[in-house]
Amino acid sequence: MLIDSHCHLDFPELAGDETGVLARARAAGVAGMLTIGTRLDQFERVRAIAERHDHVWCSVGVHPHEAKEEGQRTPDRLIEATKHPKVVGIGETGLDFYYEHSPREEQVESFRAHVAASRQTGLPLIVHTRDADRETIDVLEEEAGKGAFPGLIHCFSSGAEVASHALALGFYISISGIVTFKAAEALRGIVRDIPLDRLLVETDAPYLAPVPKRGKTNEPAYVAHTAAKVAELKGVSVAELEATTTENFFRLFAKAERQRCG
Repeated sequence: MLIDSHCHLDFPELAGDETGVLARARAAGVAGMLTIGTRLDQFERVRAIAERHDHVWCSVGVHPHEAKEEGQRTPDRLIEATKHPKVVGIGETGLDFYYEHSPREEQVESFRAHVAASRQTGLPLIVHTRDADRETIDVLEEEAGKGAFPGLIHCFSSGAEVASHALALGFYISISGIVTFKAAEALRGIVRDIPLDRLLVETDAPYLAPVPKRGKTNEPAYVAHTAAKVAELKGVSVAELEATTTENFFRLFAKAERQRCG
């Protein structure tokens, strides 16, 4: 079985067909998924999806795009939300200097508040980074100096330096459909070098549909295509890749109840 470690089931492209999306995921061998919080004012909607389905969990967080409006200065609201049994991660958070929808300083401040929530709860930090490799590494390493916290780099598309620093911090790395794109040869080279026991797979649905579904609305069922490509790159069978990434997911997201995933 597979776990889609990062999707957005509350986004309109998927929410309008929740039953169909989950049924197609099941048919494709996806036995569980993590739907991600990006705004606190929409968190109840995210949490409600997880509450409706045994094999869906959620995270709580503020995407760096939303830091201007919703950036957190303290970890308090995030920590409060984690008291719910279905909330198994913190984020997504991080830095996005590509679009810069929010000022950099506010992104960094909110990022650090999320790290504090991760450190205090022990729940994994889900990190988004784009065009901010050095800055992301600097924040993570500075914060690690204050005390350890678990986490992963989601939708990994950065350089080898980010991968090596993240792995040194004990982080996991989650691979999206980008790895199947024609222009992603550099990423494929990095994936070949990442230890198998630190890899997760995801869709980031409704975005980034993998080959051969490019151009379509992405959904959790399509994580199977990403898993097949990663298995090929790692030189293992699809079955081994599925089993290992599922084990990795439950090791990292230890609060997720495995018995609810069949």
